[in-house]
Formats: sequence, C-alpha cells, structure tokens
Amino acid sequence: MDSIWLSGAEWVAVLRIGLGLWWLESWRHKDKKGWFERGTGIAWAADVAAKHRWEAVRSGFALVVKPRPRTMAYVVVYAELALGLGLVAGLLTPVALVGGLLLNLLYLVLMIHDWAEQGQNAMMALISLVALFAMAWQTWSLDHALGWF
Repeated sequence: MDSIWLSGAEWVAVLRIGLGLWWLESWRHKDKKGWFERGTGIAWAADVAAKHRWEAVRSGFALVVKPRPRTMAYVVVYAELALGLGLVAGLLTPVALVGGLLLNLLYLVLMIHDWAEQGQNAMMALISLVALFAMAWQTWSLDHALGWF
C-alpha cells in the first residue's frame, strides 16, 4: 500500500486513535450528574424506545434496560469511557473495536428515526469495522508493545 507521510498501518492507527477520542468526547460531554442522579439519559432512551415502531426494540428495552435504569446508566457512560481509553492507548483494541461497533449499532437501531444522530453512529461503526479488519493494533498501541493479538 502506498501512502503519503505515514505508512498505511500508521494511518489506520490515526483512525483508531481518532475514534477513541470521539468516544472520549461522547463521555466527556455527558451530564454525569443528570445520568446518574436524575436518570436523564436512560429516561430519554426509554421515551425513544416506547415510541419505536419495531416491537423488538420496545420489548428488548423493556426487558433489559427499563428494570435497571441506574445500572444501565453506569454501563453506558463508563462503556464510552472504556472504549475511548482502550482505543487511544491501543489496549485490548479488538475488544474495544467490537464493543464500540456493537454499541454504535445499538444506538443506531434505537434511534433509527432520529436522522440527526445516524450519521455519527454510522461513521463510528464504519471506522470500527475498518480498524478491526485492518488490525489497527499493529502500530502505536500497547497491544503491539505487549505482543498481544
């Protein structure tokens, strides 16, 4: 592969790190007090799920998320932090890429009718897929330094 300035593997690492920074920004801008103390994030998602046209989304949300809103708030917020840190540092990179892809797909399906959010979720999912198949942990990563994967 020919590339300008950096090698192909280094450009993929830049993509991985950029995706990690995007996840860290998703975590940073969340109103954690609102999510953890007032339940605002999960309440918003519950409202979206309740109006969803797909029964699988409504029933899945009611079964998995609705009974444990506080726990799910922590899961969502700290999953975004863990994904960001893992991707920036290149630690457990394939796990972070698959986890991020799944989280973006969940967000995409939940908000399928909110086109304002779909571009972000689709692009983050695409970057996760490209970085996974390009094995983005080969350069500038703790995984590479440790000889993992």
